[in-house]
Amino acid sequence: MSEVPCETEPVGLFAGQHVLAELEGVSPEILDDEKFLRHALGEALTQANATVLEVISKQFDPQGVTVLALLSESHASIHTYPEVGSVFVDVFTCGTKAKPALAVQLLAEALGAASTRTDMISRGNRVPALVGEEKV
Repeated sequence: MSEVPCETEPVGLFAGQHVLAELEGVSPEILDDEKFLRHALGEALTQANATVLEVISKQFDPQGVTVLALLSESHASIHTYPEVGSVFVDVFTCGTKAKPALAVQLLAEALGAASTRTDMISRGNRVPALVGEEKV
């Protein structure tokens, strides 16, 4: 990666955190609102110190939305299932600046999720600042 997410990190730091989440108990109307979902994902990522470069989305017929965010640190996505009030969330960030677990927590709050299930995977080289981070 040519951009350095944090000024104190060396170029090419091969380490990151990947958070996979399932949010349930979300209003079907919210999960079918493409504009709201784009804004909610972008805001959650920004508040979690990620650098959002671009957000794209696709509204499906008869329902459902996929939103993808390109980050300097990597990527994030949401895939909604309004018919069951659920959404899959995927946030992967390289380096130590961005906090993907916080992004998922903030997104769950913005969507009003009744429950959140997450798994965090450390990827690449072990970095002391990433090892031992608590799950949200």
